[in-house]
This record gives sequence, C-alpha cells and structure tokens, in this order.
Amino acid sequence: MTFEVIFNSFQEAADEERAEKMAAYMRNQFSFLGVATPKRKALTKDFYHQVKGQVIDWAFVDACWACPYRELQYVAIGYLQQLKKNLVPDDIPRLQKIAQTKSWWDTIDGLDKLVGEIAFRYPEVKAILLEWSVSDDFWLRRIAIDHQLLRKDETDTTLLANILVNNLNQTEFFINKAIGWSLRDYSKTNPEWVREFIRTYENQMAPLSIREASKYI
Repeated sequence: MTFEVIFNSFQEAADEERAEKMAAYMRNQFSFLGVATPKRKALTKDFYHQVKGQVIDWAFVDACWACPYRELQYVAIGYLQQLKKNLVPDDIPRLQKIAQTKSWWDTIDGLDKLVGEIAFRYPEVKAILLEWSVSDDFWLRRIAIDHQLLRKDETDTTLLANILVNNLNQTEFFINKAIGWSLRDYSKTNPEWVREFIRTYENQMAPLSIREASKYI
C-alpha cells in the first residue's frame, strides 16, 4: 500500500459529523476526516502486517505528517510502532522534527514510546533525553519525562529522577500531568521509590503531579 491508497480509503470512510466532534475534542486545532479508532485500525491492519520487517520509509511518515487530517498522523505513529525495532539513534532528529510539528498530547504520547524504545537499546540516547528535559519546548520535555513508561524493573531510576527534578516547580499542565503519570506507572513496580521521591520533592511538585503519582500507593 502507498500513502495515496491509505488516504483514499480513509476518505471513503469519512464521517463529517464525527469529524466535527473529533476536532472539537482536540480544541479545533486539527482537521479530521471522522474515522474513529476502531475503523482506523481496521483500515490499516493489513498494511501494518505487510510492513513488518521492512526498512522504515520516512517519506511515508513525512507524507502522513504533511496531511491536513489528523488521522494520518496517527497512521504514521502506528506505522513506526510496527517497525520500532528498526529505530536507531540516527532517527532521533526525525522523531524530534515530527514531535515539534503539529504538536499535541495525542501524537506526543505515541512518540514518547518510540523514543523510549531507542533509548532502551542505545544508552547513549539518554544524554539527548536529559537535554530535552530542559528544552524550551515543553512537548520535548514531556517525551523525556514519560519515555520510560511501562519499563517496570528495567526503569533507569537515576535518569528518571534527574529528568523529573529538571521539571519541578512548573505551571504547565502537560508537564505536571506527565510527572504524575511517570511516577504513578513506576509506583506499580517500586512504590517505596515513588513515596520517597514525593517526600523529598513534595514542596516543589504541583498538586496534580502528587495526586496522579499517589493513585496506587
């Protein structure tokens, strides 16, 4: 399948009424075709199956990202997830570029897992994530904060703590939420570590972060 084939299939499945609701949910920042998640998954199932084991086609990713309809950015992230084992450190600038284009939580929260996949296999990428953790772009900081989600016992707690400390005393909702999520997720593995982090930095943490972090402890 090519971008054009996928795009045409999405156009055929467009639902104007649903598109308006989807756009409203995203504060009307993006245009939608109105293809709901179950339908989107059905339309891309065969494509994702076919691409497994292939070399990443960044031209396809770029075409999806250039598309005015948000669903195609979701297709690009799903495509990269199928090929995440092929991602290498040299792909970080590409991921950064798309992270900083049409940025919002819905794409960032897919890209953080892809960046996390690279960092897990290539420890040298940790230095980049530390740089992102103090970036002027809070979306890059959000990726850095949450890139270790679901790592469990393989979480690099030193890196996690450094990144979180770099983002304390914040007023940005998406950063404070991300801090809470990262701690909440790790609390399922090591609740005492999370309790100690909260005890140590409670005065610098937003109430939102503490509330999210404390959900399971």
